[in-house]
Amino acid sequence: MGHDKPLALVAGAGAGLGQSLLARFAAAGLTPVGLGRNRPAAPVGIFHTLDLADERAVPDTIAQIIADHGPPKIVVHNTAELVISPFSDTTLQDYQKTWTSMVQTAVLLAQATLQPMVRAGGGSFIVSGATASLRGGAKFSAFASAKFALRGLTQSLAREYQPAGIHVCHVILDGIIDSARSRDRHGLDPARMMDPADIADAYWQLSLQPRSTWTQELDLRPASEGF
Repeated sequence: MGHDKPLALVAGAGAGLGQSLLARFAAAGLTPVGLGRNRPAAPVGIFHTLDLADERAVPDTIAQIIADHGPPKIVVHNTAELVISPFSDTTLQDYQKTWTSMVQTAVLLAQATLQPMVRAGGGSFIVSGATASLRGGAKFSAFASAKFALRGLTQSLAREYQPAGIHVCHVILDGIIDSARSRDRHGLDPARMMDPADIADAYWQLSLQPRSTWTQELDLRPASEGF
């Protein structure tokens, strides 16, 4: 079967950054396909509702997507599970929940997409990180430990798959992403938040980098953010 447009696959394609990524890829002429637990009100492109930690559903769903649209040219892992709690109140289930949501989902996504991408001649596999990928703050032990693990996984994948033509990149999003939900939660001036459309454009630019100058890790933050 012929495929007119390259596939862009976003896991964790909810309202906000996920949908902005799909919109950016669609504007560039790719076929945008989103995966996530909750279907947005008006999703960009094709959306599949599923548990991204389901070890049976994820491979089957992605295999069907590849059969329909061809191997992906761009894959983005954009899931998150935020737990903020004092260590004494953080349960083992909290740690399991964050690991499952952020690390297990990335493993399943990579297992289902990287080899088809290699066989197709290459592509980009981009992972959304956070400030907690680099340092663990008080009350963030569950979240930070999973983000550290996700960063390590991404580094290992980059070293293994870069020679095969896959650009694996970890993006540290050091700031609050602007959305209606985050405005309500944090009460920040939008000028001090990260515009999801601008983040999406940065991801697109990563996918265009020539092989002689691949970024493995990129820090993005508002101009007002301290670091």
